Amino acid sequence: MDPTRPPTAPPDATAPPATPVRDGIGARADAYATAPLLNCLLREVAQPVPGPGEPRVYRLPSGARLLRVRGGRRPAAPEVNTGDGTWHPVGHAELVKLVAEELQAHTGLSNPELPTEMADSRDTVAALLTARDSTTPPDDPYRCSEQSLLLGHPYHPAPKARGGGPVAGWLPYAPEAYAAFPLVLLGVREDLVAEEGDVSDLDAFGTAPPGYRLLPAHPWQLDLVAPSLTGAFADGRLIRLGPTAFDTWPTAAVRTLYAPEHDLFVKFSLDVRITNDVRRLWRHDLLELRRTDAAVTSAAGRTSGAWLSDRGYRTADFAFEELAVLVRDGLHGHIVPGTAPVLAAALVEGFPGTPLDGLGDPVGWWTAYLRAVVPPALELFARHGVVIEAHLQNCLIAVDAARTPVQALFRDAEGVKLLPEVSRAAGWERLVYCLVVNHLVEVAETLRERHPDLDPWPAVRDEFGRESRRLDLPEAAALLTAPTLPGKTNLLLRWTGADGADARYLPLPNPLRA
Repeated sequence: MDPTRPPTAPPDATAPPATPVRDGIGARADAYATAPLLNCLLREVAQPVPGPGEPRVYRLPSGARLLRVRGGRRPAAPEVNTGDGTWHPVGHAELVKLVAEELQAHTGLSNPELPTEMADSRDTVAALLTARDSTTPPDDPYRCSEQSLLLGHPYHPAPKARGGGPVAGWLPYAPEAYAAFPLVLLGVREDLVAEEGDVSDLDAFGTAPPGYRLLPAHPWQLDLVAPSLTGAFADGRLIRLGPTAFDTWPTAAVRTLYAPEHDLFVKFSLDVRITNDVRRLWRHDLLELRRTDAAVTSAAGRTSGAWLSDRGYRTADFAFEELAVLVRDGLHGHIVPGTAPVLAAALVEGFPGTPLDGLGDPVGWWTAYLRAVVPPALELFARHGVVIEAHLQNCLIAVDAARTPVQALFRDAEGVKLLPEVSRAAGWERLVYCLVVNHLVEVAETLRERHPDLDPWPAVRDEFGRESRRLDLPEAAALLTAPTLPGKTNLLLRWTGADGADARYLPLPNPLRA
Protein backbone atom coordinates (compact mmCIF):
# COMPACT_ATOMS: atom_id res chain seq x y z
CA MET A 1 0.00 0.00 0.00
CA ASP A 2 1.37 3.45 -0.93
CA PRO A 3 -0.43 5.99 1.32
CA THR A 4 1.10 8.95 -0.51
CA ARG A 5 -0.06 8.00 -4.03
CA PRO A 6 -2.63 10.64 -5.11
CA PRO A 7 -5.98 9.66 -6.58
CA THR A 8 -7.61 11.45 -9.44
CA ALA A 9 -7.94 15.02 -8.18
CA PRO A 10 -11.50 16.06 -7.31
CA PRO A 11 -12.65 19.65 -7.83
CA ASP A 12 -11.67 22.19 -5.18
CA ALA A 13 -14.72 22.01 -2.93
CA THR A 14 -13.58 24.87 -0.72
CA ALA A 15 -13.93 27.43 -3.49
CA PRO A 16 -17.66 27.98 -4.07
CA PRO A 17 -18.55 29.71 -7.34
CA ALA A 18 -18.63 33.49 -7.27
CA THR A 19 -22.28 33.42 -8.33
CA PRO A 20 -24.20 30.94 -6.14
CA VAL A 21 -26.33 28.35 -7.91
CA ARG A 22 -29.08 26.54 -6.08
CA ASP A 23 -28.26 23.11 -7.54
CA GLY A 24 -24.83 23.14 -5.89
CA ILE A 25 -25.84 24.25 -2.41
CA GLY A 26 -25.52 20.81 -0.81
CA ALA A 27 -21.99 20.26 -2.09
CA ARG A 28 -20.94 23.79 -1.19
CA ALA A 29 -22.38 23.46 2.33
CA ASP A 30 -20.45 20.21 2.73
CA ALA A 31 -17.25 21.98 1.67
CA TYR A 32 -17.74 24.89 4.07
CA ALA A 33 -18.44 22.50 6.95
CA THR A 34 -15.69 20.02 6.08
CA ALA A 35 -12.76 22.45 6.05
CA PRO A 36 -12.83 23.58 9.71
CA LEU A 37 -13.66 20.07 10.94
CA LEU A 38 -10.63 18.71 9.08
CA ASN A 39 -8.50 21.53 10.45
CA CYS A 40 -9.44 20.49 13.99
CA LEU A 41 -8.88 16.80 13.37
CA LEU A 42 -5.49 17.32 11.73
CA ARG A 43 -4.28 19.83 14.32
CA GLU A 44 -5.43 18.03 17.44
CA VAL A 45 -5.29 14.24 17.03
CA ALA A 46 -4.00 13.08 13.62
CA GLN A 47 -0.35 12.20 13.04
CA PRO A 48 1.25 13.18 9.70
CA VAL A 49 2.71 10.37 7.59
CA PRO A 50 5.96 11.45 5.90
CA GLY A 51 5.66 11.67 2.15
CA PRO A 52 6.16 13.94 -0.83
CA GLY A 53 3.87 16.88 -1.46
CA GLU A 54 0.13 16.74 -1.85
CA PRO A 55 -2.12 15.08 -0.91
CA ARG A 56 -1.09 15.09 2.75
CA VAL A 57 -1.56 11.80 4.59
CA TYR A 58 -2.32 11.33 8.30
CA ARG A 59 -2.70 8.37 10.63
CA LEU A 60 -5.79 8.57 12.83
CA PRO A 61 -5.78 7.69 16.55
CA SER A 62 -7.50 4.31 16.26
CA GLY A 63 -4.63 3.12 14.07
CA ALA A 64 -7.10 1.48 11.73
CA ARG A 65 -7.38 4.29 9.19
CA LEU A 66 -5.29 6.68 7.15
CA LEU A 67 -6.76 10.01 6.03
CA ARG A 68 -5.52 12.15 3.17
CA VAL A 69 -6.57 15.64 2.18
CA ARG A 70 -5.83 18.30 -0.38
CA GLY A 71 -5.47 22.03 0.01
CA GLY A 72 -3.60 24.23 2.45
CA ARG A 73 -5.17 26.18 5.30
CA ARG A 74 -8.64 25.04 4.17
CA PRO A 75 -8.25 21.28 3.62
CA ALA A 76 -10.64 19.59 1.21
CA ALA A 77 -11.51 16.33 -0.51
CA PRO A 78 -10.87 13.94 2.41
CA GLU A 79 -10.31 10.28 1.61
CA VAL A 80 -9.91 7.30 3.93
CA ASN A 81 -7.86 4.14 3.56
CA THR A 82 -8.67 1.32 5.96
CA GLY A 83 -5.67 -0.78 4.98
CA ASP A 84 -6.90 -2.43 1.79
CA GLY A 85 -4.88 -0.10 -0.43
CA THR A 86 -7.97 1.74 -1.70
CA TRP A 87 -8.82 5.38 -0.96
CA HIS A 88 -12.49 6.16 -0.43
CA PRO A 89 -13.91 9.72 -0.66
CA VAL A 90 -15.56 10.90 2.57
CA GLY A 91 -18.54 13.26 2.56
CA HIS A 92 -19.33 15.53 5.50
CA ALA A 93 -21.83 13.17 7.14
CA GLU A 94 -19.38 10.27 6.94
CA LEU A 95 -16.58 12.52 8.20
CA VAL A 96 -18.65 13.41 11.27
CA LYS A 97 -19.10 9.70 12.02
CA LEU A 98 -15.40 9.07 11.48
CA VAL A 99 -14.38 11.93 13.78
CA ALA A 100 -16.68 10.66 16.54
CA GLU A 101 -15.22 7.17 16.31
CA GLU A 102 -11.65 8.44 16.32
CA LEU A 103 -12.24 10.79 19.27
CA GLN A 104 -13.80 7.98 21.27
CA ALA A 105 -10.72 5.87 20.52
CA HIS A 106 -8.42 8.76 21.44
CA THR A 107 -10.13 9.89 24.67
CA GLY A 108 -12.11 6.87 25.85
CA LEU A 109 -15.15 9.16 26.07
CA SER A 110 -18.36 9.35 24.08
CA ASN A 111 -20.24 12.52 23.22
CA PRO A 112 -23.53 12.23 21.30
CA GLU A 113 -24.09 16.01 21.34
CA LEU A 114 -21.10 17.18 19.31
CA PRO A 115 -21.85 15.16 16.14
CA THR A 116 -25.33 16.66 16.22
CA GLU A 117 -23.81 20.14 16.42
CA MET A 118 -21.50 19.34 13.49
CA ALA A 119 -24.48 18.30 11.38
CA ASP A 120 -26.40 21.39 12.50
CA SER A 121 -23.49 23.61 11.49
CA ARG A 122 -23.48 22.13 7.98
CA ASP A 123 -27.27 22.45 7.66
CA THR A 124 -27.04 26.06 8.85
CA VAL A 125 -24.59 26.84 6.05
CA ALA A 126 -26.94 25.24 3.51
CA ALA A 127 -29.80 27.44 4.75
CA LEU A 128 -27.58 30.52 4.60
CA LEU A 129 -26.46 29.74 1.05
CA THR A 130 -30.09 29.32 0.02
CA ALA A 131 -31.01 32.64 1.63
CA ARG A 132 -28.13 34.41 -0.09
CA ASP A 133 -29.32 33.25 -3.49
CA SER A 134 -32.22 35.70 -3.22
CA THR A 135 -30.55 38.46 -1.18
CA THR A 136 -28.29 41.30 -2.27
CA PRO A 137 -25.20 41.96 -0.14
CA PRO A 138 -25.20 45.26 1.77
CA ASP A 139 -23.71 48.30 0.05
CA ASP A 140 -21.83 49.39 3.17
CA PRO A 141 -18.39 47.67 3.14
CA TYR A 142 -18.20 47.57 6.93
CA ARG A 143 -21.58 45.87 7.28
CA CYS A 144 -20.70 43.55 4.40
CA SER A 145 -17.51 42.52 6.21
CA GLU A 146 -19.32 41.80 9.48
CA GLN A 147 -21.97 39.74 7.69
CA SER A 148 -19.71 37.80 5.32
CA LEU A 149 -18.56 34.84 7.42
CA LEU A 150 -20.00 31.62 5.99
CA LEU A 151 -17.01 29.58 7.14
CA GLY A 152 -16.58 31.19 10.55
CA HIS A 153 -13.93 29.99 12.99
CA PRO A 154 -11.52 27.97 10.80
CA TYR A 155 -10.50 25.72 13.71
CA HIS A 156 -13.84 24.81 15.26
CA PRO A 157 -15.75 21.57 14.52
CA ALA A 158 -19.17 23.26 14.34
CA PRO A 159 -18.58 26.98 13.75
CA LYS A 160 -22.03 27.74 12.35
CA ALA A 161 -24.28 25.69 14.63
CA ARG A 162 -27.40 27.57 15.72
CA GLY A 163 -28.70 25.35 18.49
CA GLY A 164 -30.53 22.88 16.30
CA GLY A 165 -33.72 24.95 16.17
CA PRO A 166 -35.89 25.34 13.06
CA VAL A 167 -34.47 27.58 10.35
CA ALA A 168 -37.44 29.94 10.61
CA GLY A 169 -36.52 30.61 14.24
CA TRP A 170 -32.99 31.91 13.60
CA LEU A 171 -32.62 32.86 9.92
CA PRO A 172 -34.30 36.30 10.26
CA TYR A 173 -31.53 37.24 12.73
CA ALA A 174 -28.52 35.71 10.94
CA PRO A 175 -25.73 38.10 9.97
CA GLU A 176 -24.62 35.70 7.21
CA ALA A 177 -28.05 36.16 5.56
CA TYR A 178 -27.58 39.97 5.64
CA ALA A 179 -30.30 40.34 8.25
CA ALA A 180 -31.55 43.67 9.60
CA PHE A 181 -34.47 44.02 11.99
CA PRO A 182 -35.97 46.23 14.71
CA LEU A 183 -35.51 45.46 18.38
CA VAL A 184 -38.45 44.69 20.64
CA LEU A 185 -38.99 47.40 23.24
CA LEU A 186 -40.04 46.29 26.69
CA GLY A 187 -40.97 48.38 29.68
CA VAL A 188 -39.62 47.24 33.05
CA ARG A 189 -41.09 48.56 36.28
CA GLU A 190 -38.67 51.19 37.58
CA ASP A 191 -38.16 49.52 40.96
CA LEU A 192 -37.11 46.29 39.24
CA VAL A 193 -34.45 47.71 36.89
CA ALA A 194 -30.86 46.61 37.45
CA GLU A 195 -28.18 48.60 35.67
CA GLU A 196 -24.61 49.79 35.95
CA GLY A 197 -22.53 52.23 33.93
CA ASP A 198 -23.68 54.70 31.31
CA VAL A 199 -26.64 53.20 29.48
CA SER A 200 -28.55 56.43 28.94
CA ASP A 201 -28.44 56.02 25.15
CA LEU A 202 -30.97 53.22 25.48
CA ASP A 203 -33.58 55.76 26.56
CA ALA A 204 -33.44 57.30 23.08
CA PHE A 205 -34.67 54.05 21.51
CA GLY A 206 -38.31 54.84 22.37
CA THR A 207 -40.63 56.10 25.10
CA ALA A 208 -41.59 54.26 28.26
CA PRO A 209 -44.80 55.05 30.14
CA PRO A 210 -44.63 56.54 33.66
CA GLY A 211 -43.24 54.12 36.21
CA TYR A 212 -41.34 52.08 33.62
CA ARG A 213 -37.88 52.12 31.99
CA LEU A 214 -37.06 51.08 28.45
CA LEU A 215 -35.41 47.71 27.98
CA PRO A 216 -34.60 46.74 24.37
CA ALA A 217 -34.75 43.00 23.66
CA HIS A 218 -33.39 40.83 20.88
CA PRO A 219 -36.48 39.25 19.28
CA TRP A 220 -34.83 35.82 18.95
CA GLN A 221 -33.81 35.79 22.62
CA LEU A 222 -37.25 36.99 23.65
CA ASP A 223 -38.79 34.06 21.79
CA LEU A 224 -36.37 31.65 23.49
CA VAL A 225 -37.11 32.83 27.04
CA ALA A 226 -40.79 33.73 26.59
CA PRO A 227 -42.14 30.82 28.71
CA SER A 228 -40.18 32.02 31.76
CA LEU A 229 -41.57 35.57 31.43
CA THR A 230 -45.30 34.77 31.26
CA GLY A 231 -45.85 35.72 34.89
CA ALA A 232 -43.91 38.98 34.57
CA PHE A 233 -46.08 40.11 31.66
CA ALA A 234 -49.23 39.00 33.46
CA ASP A 235 -48.56 40.97 36.65
CA GLY A 236 -47.19 44.10 34.96
CA ARG A 237 -43.54 43.81 35.87
CA LEU A 238 -42.93 43.75 32.11
CA ILE A 239 -44.94 45.35 29.33
CA ARG A 240 -44.52 45.21 25.56
CA LEU A 241 -44.06 48.57 23.84
CA GLY A 242 -43.67 47.42 20.24
CA PRO A 243 -40.68 47.48 17.88
CA THR A 244 -38.10 50.23 17.54
CA ALA A 245 -38.64 52.73 14.75
CA PHE A 246 -35.22 51.83 13.33
CA ASP A 247 -33.46 48.67 12.23
CA THR A 248 -30.37 47.17 13.74
CA TRP A 249 -28.14 44.62 12.03
CA PRO A 250 -26.22 41.71 13.56
CA THR A 251 -22.44 41.68 13.53
CA ALA A 252 -20.34 38.54 13.13
CA ALA A 253 -20.89 37.78 16.82
CA VAL A 254 -24.61 37.12 16.04
CA ARG A 255 -25.92 38.47 19.37
CA THR A 256 -24.18 41.86 19.09
CA LEU A 257 -26.10 44.30 16.91
CA TYR A 258 -25.23 47.67 15.44
CA ALA A 259 -27.74 50.52 15.46
CA PRO A 260 -26.34 52.84 12.78
CA GLU A 261 -28.87 55.64 13.43
CA HIS A 262 -27.56 55.84 16.99
CA ASP A 263 -23.96 54.75 16.25
CA LEU A 264 -24.20 52.24 19.06
CA PHE A 265 -23.57 48.53 19.52
CA VAL A 266 -25.88 46.53 21.78
CA LYS A 267 -25.05 43.04 22.97
CA PHE A 268 -27.68 40.62 24.27
CA SER A 269 -27.91 37.28 25.96
CA LEU A 270 -28.70 34.55 23.48
CA ASP A 271 -29.57 31.15 24.90
CA VAL A 272 -27.96 29.28 22.02
CA ARG A 273 -24.61 27.52 21.87
CA ILE A 274 -22.44 29.27 19.28
CA THR A 275 -18.97 27.70 18.95
CA ASN A 276 -17.89 26.78 22.50
CA ASP A 277 -20.43 28.55 24.69
CA VAL A 278 -24.07 29.23 25.34
CA ARG A 279 -24.05 32.96 24.67
CA ARG A 280 -25.59 34.42 27.79
CA LEU A 281 -24.51 37.62 29.46
CA TRP A 282 -23.67 35.80 32.67
CA ARG A 283 -24.26 37.60 35.95
CA HIS A 284 -20.68 37.19 37.15
CA ASP A 285 -19.33 38.69 33.90
CA LEU A 286 -21.74 41.62 34.05
CA LEU A 287 -20.83 42.36 37.65
CA GLU A 288 -17.14 42.47 36.66
CA LEU A 289 -17.75 44.42 33.48
CA ARG A 290 -17.26 48.00 34.64
CA ARG A 291 -14.04 47.27 36.48
CA THR A 292 -12.57 45.32 33.57
CA ASP A 293 -13.71 47.74 30.89
CA ALA A 294 -12.48 50.75 32.87
CA ALA A 295 -9.01 49.20 33.07
CA VAL A 296 -8.89 48.62 29.32
CA THR A 297 -10.38 52.02 28.45
CA SER A 298 -7.84 53.85 30.59
CA ALA A 299 -4.92 51.85 29.21
CA ALA A 300 -6.03 51.90 25.56
CA GLY A 301 -6.20 55.70 25.61
CA ARG A 302 -2.41 55.67 25.90
CA THR A 303 -1.81 53.35 22.92
CA SER A 304 -2.09 53.71 19.15
CA GLY A 305 -5.14 51.44 19.00
CA ALA A 306 -8.73 52.16 19.90
CA TRP A 307 -11.01 50.38 22.36
CA LEU A 308 -14.78 50.18 21.90
CA SER A 309 -15.88 50.48 25.50
CA ASP A 310 -18.57 48.26 26.99
CA ARG A 311 -20.12 51.19 28.87
CA GLY A 312 -22.61 49.32 31.02
CA TYR A 313 -25.68 47.13 31.10
CA ARG A 314 -29.39 47.27 31.88
CA THR A 315 -31.70 44.40 32.75
CA ALA A 316 -34.62 43.33 34.95
CA ASP A 317 -33.63 42.00 38.37
CA PHE A 318 -36.03 39.04 38.06
CA ALA A 319 -34.54 38.00 34.68
CA PHE A 320 -31.03 39.31 35.18
CA GLU A 321 -29.21 37.24 32.56
CA GLU A 322 -32.13 36.45 30.27
CA LEU A 323 -32.99 40.09 29.45
CA ALA A 324 -29.61 41.78 29.88
CA VAL A 325 -28.47 44.27 27.25
CA LEU A 326 -24.94 45.63 27.16
CA VAL A 327 -24.15 49.03 25.62
CA ARG A 328 -20.95 49.35 23.58
CA ASP A 329 -19.37 52.41 22.01
CA GLY A 330 -20.06 53.06 18.36
CA LEU A 331 -17.40 53.79 15.78
CA HIS A 332 -17.48 57.51 15.13
CA GLY A 333 -15.80 58.67 18.31
CA HIS A 334 -12.87 56.32 17.82
CA ILE A 335 -12.08 55.78 14.18
CA VAL A 336 -9.41 57.90 12.48
CA PRO A 337 -11.12 60.54 10.28
CA GLY A 338 -11.13 59.66 6.61
CA THR A 339 -10.85 55.91 7.20
CA ALA A 340 -13.35 53.06 6.96
CA PRO A 341 -13.49 49.95 9.16
CA VAL A 342 -13.57 46.32 8.09
CA LEU A 343 -13.72 43.20 10.24
CA ALA A 344 -10.35 41.42 10.36
CA ALA A 345 -12.02 38.00 10.10
CA ALA A 346 -13.57 39.04 6.80
CA LEU A 347 -10.13 39.72 5.31
CA VAL A 348 -9.37 36.04 5.83
CA GLU A 349 -12.63 34.69 4.47
CA GLY A 350 -13.13 37.28 1.73
CA PHE A 351 -16.02 39.61 0.93
CA PRO A 352 -17.05 42.00 -1.87
CA GLY A 353 -14.82 45.07 -1.67
CA THR A 354 -12.12 43.54 0.52
CA PRO A 355 -8.98 45.72 0.73
CA LEU A 356 -6.95 42.67 -0.32
CA ASP A 357 -8.28 42.82 -3.90
CA GLY A 358 -5.80 44.25 -6.36
CA LEU A 359 -2.96 44.91 -3.91
CA GLY A 360 -0.04 46.44 -5.78
CA ASP A 361 2.32 46.32 -2.80
CA PRO A 362 1.46 43.39 -0.53
CA VAL A 363 4.63 43.85 1.55
CA GLY A 364 3.78 47.49 2.23
CA TRP A 365 0.17 46.64 3.04
CA TRP A 366 1.22 43.85 5.41
CA THR A 367 3.78 46.06 7.14
CA ALA A 368 1.11 48.72 7.68
CA TYR A 369 -1.28 46.07 9.01
CA LEU A 370 1.24 44.87 11.56
CA ARG A 371 2.02 48.43 12.65
CA ALA A 372 -1.69 48.97 13.32
CA VAL A 373 -2.42 45.72 15.17
CA VAL A 374 0.68 44.55 17.04
CA PRO A 375 1.93 47.60 19.04
CA PRO A 376 -1.32 48.40 20.92
CA ALA A 377 -1.98 44.76 21.83
CA LEU A 378 1.56 44.27 23.14
CA GLU A 379 1.62 47.63 24.92
CA LEU A 380 -1.60 46.86 26.79
CA PHE A 381 0.07 43.72 28.10
CA ALA A 382 3.55 45.08 28.79
CA ARG A 383 2.73 48.43 30.37
CA HIS A 384 -0.78 47.98 31.74
CA GLY A 385 -1.22 44.28 32.51
CA VAL A 386 -4.22 43.99 30.20
CA VAL A 387 -4.72 40.89 28.04
CA ILE A 388 -7.22 41.53 25.26
CA GLU A 389 -8.69 38.85 23.02
CA ALA A 390 -7.14 40.25 19.86
CA HIS A 391 -8.51 37.52 17.62
CA LEU A 392 -10.01 38.01 14.18
CA GLN A 393 -13.62 38.62 15.26
CA ASN A 394 -12.65 41.12 17.96
CA CYS A 395 -10.56 43.37 15.73
CA LEU A 396 -11.65 45.97 13.21
CA ILE A 397 -9.11 47.45 10.80
CA ALA A 398 -9.54 51.05 9.66
CA VAL A 399 -8.21 51.56 6.13
CA ASP A 400 -7.61 54.82 4.30
CA ALA A 401 -8.72 55.84 0.80
CA ALA A 402 -5.90 53.73 -0.67
CA ARG A 403 -7.19 50.77 1.41
CA THR A 404 -4.02 50.76 3.52
CA PRO A 405 -4.40 49.80 7.21
CA VAL A 406 -4.15 52.80 9.52
CA GLN A 407 -5.66 51.77 12.85
CA ALA A 408 -6.88 48.75 14.83
CA LEU A 409 -10.03 48.91 16.92
CA PHE A 410 -10.50 46.20 19.55
CA ARG A 411 -13.69 45.17 21.35
CA ASP A 412 -15.29 42.82 23.90
CA ALA A 413 -14.41 43.34 27.57
CA GLU A 414 -15.99 39.98 28.43
CA GLY A 415 -12.87 38.11 27.30
CA VAL A 416 -10.32 40.50 28.81
CA LYS A 417 -7.94 39.22 31.51
CA LEU A 418 -6.03 41.44 33.94
CA LEU A 419 -2.66 40.77 35.54
CA PRO A 420 -2.04 39.58 38.21
CA GLU A 421 -5.53 38.02 38.41
CA VAL A 422 -4.14 35.64 35.84
CA SER A 423 -0.44 34.86 35.88
CA ARG A 424 1.84 36.68 33.48
CA ALA A 425 2.71 33.38 31.77
CA ALA A 426 -0.96 32.43 31.32
CA GLY A 427 -1.82 35.94 30.09
CA TRP A 428 1.00 35.89 27.56
CA GLU A 429 0.00 32.45 26.30
CA ARG A 430 -3.56 33.68 25.76
CA LEU A 431 -2.38 36.82 24.00
CA VAL A 432 -0.08 34.86 21.69
CA TYR A 433 -2.87 32.46 20.80
CA CYS A 434 -5.39 35.22 20.04
CA LEU A 435 -3.04 37.70 18.36
CA VAL A 436 -0.60 35.43 16.55
CA VAL A 437 -2.18 32.00 15.99
CA ASN A 438 -5.81 33.02 15.57
CA HIS A 439 -5.13 36.35 13.88
CA LEU A 440 -1.77 37.09 12.27
CA VAL A 441 -1.14 33.55 11.00
CA GLU A 442 -4.51 33.55 9.25
CA VAL A 443 -4.03 36.95 7.59
CA ALA A 444 -0.45 36.06 6.61
CA GLU A 445 -1.53 32.82 4.95
CA THR A 446 -4.37 34.61 3.16
CA LEU A 447 -1.87 37.08 1.73
CA ARG A 448 0.48 34.28 0.71
CA GLU A 449 -2.32 32.51 -1.17
CA ARG A 450 -2.96 35.70 -3.12
CA HIS A 451 0.75 36.50 -3.56
CA PRO A 452 2.70 33.22 -3.69
CA ASP A 453 6.08 35.00 -3.83
CA LEU A 454 5.41 36.83 -0.55
CA ASP A 455 7.15 35.68 2.62
CA PRO A 456 5.08 37.36 5.34
CA TRP A 457 7.20 36.36 8.32
CA PRO A 458 10.23 38.69 8.13
CA ALA A 459 7.91 41.67 8.62
CA VAL A 460 6.28 39.96 11.63
CA ARG A 461 9.68 39.23 13.16
CA ASP A 462 10.73 42.84 12.62
CA GLU A 463 7.57 44.14 14.29
CA PHE A 464 7.84 41.90 17.34
CA GLY A 465 11.54 42.61 17.65
CA ARG A 466 10.92 46.35 17.52
CA GLU A 467 8.17 46.15 20.11
CA SER A 468 10.21 43.93 22.43
CA ARG A 469 12.87 46.68 22.54
CA ARG A 470 10.43 49.60 22.78
CA LEU A 471 8.42 47.99 25.57
CA ASP A 472 11.25 46.09 27.24
CA LEU A 473 9.13 42.98 26.72
CA PRO A 474 11.28 39.86 26.97
CA GLU A 475 8.36 37.58 26.06
CA ALA A 476 8.16 39.18 22.61
CA ALA A 477 11.89 38.66 22.04
CA ALA A 478 11.65 35.05 23.22
CA LEU A 479 8.76 34.43 20.82
CA LEU A 480 11.16 34.90 17.89
CA THR A 481 13.22 31.87 18.94
CA ALA A 482 10.49 29.69 20.50
CA PRO A 483 10.01 26.40 18.62
CA THR A 484 6.24 26.38 19.08
CA LEU A 485 3.12 28.50 19.50
CA PRO A 486 -0.01 27.59 21.52
CA GLY A 487 -2.94 26.26 19.49
CA LYS A 488 -6.34 25.99 21.13
CA THR A 489 -7.95 22.54 21.00
CA ASN A 490 -11.57 23.38 20.26
CA LEU A 491 -12.45 19.88 19.06
CA LEU A 492 -11.15 18.16 22.19
CA LEU A 493 -12.62 20.88 24.42
CA ARG A 494 -16.08 20.26 23.00
CA TRP A 495 -15.70 16.48 22.92
CA THR A 496 -14.65 16.25 26.57
CA GLY A 497 -17.34 18.70 27.72
CA ALA A 498 -14.89 21.25 29.11
CA ASP A 499 -16.06 24.73 30.00
CA GLY A 500 -15.93 26.95 26.94
CA ALA A 501 -13.61 29.40 28.71
CA ASP A 502 -11.25 26.62 29.82
CA ALA A 503 -8.70 27.05 27.05
CA ARG A 504 -6.28 24.18 26.51
CA TYR A 505 -3.41 24.41 24.08
CA LEU A 506 -1.11 22.14 22.13
CA PRO A 507 2.20 23.14 20.54
CA LEU A 508 2.21 24.24 16.90
CA PRO A 509 5.29 25.01 14.75
CA ASN A 510 6.28 28.67 15.15
CA PRO A 511 6.58 30.48 11.80
CA LEU A 512 8.13 33.51 13.55
CA ARG A 513 11.21 31.47 14.35
CA ALA A 514 13.90 32.50 11.91
